[in-house]
Amino acid sequence: MNTGKPLQGQVAVITGAGRGIGAAIARKLSTLGATSVLCGRTQSTLDAAAQEILRAGGKVEVIPCDVTVLHQLEYVAARVNSTFQRLDILVNNAGVGRFREPLHNLLPEDWELILNTNLRGVYYAIRAFAPMMIQAQSGHIVNISSLAGKNPLPNGAAYAASKWGLNGLSYSVAEELRGHNIRVSLICPGSVETELGPHAGKDPNKMLQPDDVSHVVAMLVTQAPQSFASEVLIRPTQKP
Repeated sequence: MNTGKPLQGQVAVITGAGRGIGAAIARKLSTLGATSVLCGRTQSTLDAAAQEILRAGGKVEVIPCDVTVLHQLEYVAARVNSTFQRLDILVNNAGVGRFREPLHNLLPEDWELILNTNLRGVYYAIRAFAPMMIQAQSGHIVNISSLAGKNPLPNGAAYAASKWGLNGLSYSVAEELRGHNIRVSLICPGSVETELGPHAGKDPNKMLQPDDVSHVVAMLVTQAPQSFASEVLIRPTQKP
């Protein structure tokens, strides 16, 4: 039966799904018929995001995990495989940043946290989940990067480095997985009104909203199967 929902029956894993962009992506994909599997470090925020999806009539599963810990992502993959026997969409959204000091003042532990979450975490997620997609010879991986991966970001060099690295990783993995009918896309938003970004002096009414990013994710994963957009840059219409 055609329900009018293009992702009906599909399963999507979203990291960093408890709030902000990740929660918006999970809501959007659920409205299109997918079961959204919410991953993140904080149970309470994941549960709140899941309740919002359930109230709207969507399907959702919550599996807390830390993307910097490989065995936790492997556990999520095993759970998804045993519960749903499929994974159609992986959205690597989890990210952290610091935007208060130049690189020479950044503490080594902050460098490690940023690079481990924003870059190594995506590697871990792809390592954990790509085999399911390869077996099915189908899937879509969407990596949420930033325009900071294209442009200089003073006082945010570690964050920028993680996103420049994520861009290179994404382009290369896209070539590795194309032969398995797996599409890898990269989204680079500008300033989004979330808890993460450096927003001092910016007008929140002019900034991108999490739903602006989720709209692009929806476009990518519902694209006709013979093509894919490898990269999308999003900017606010008015400079904030």
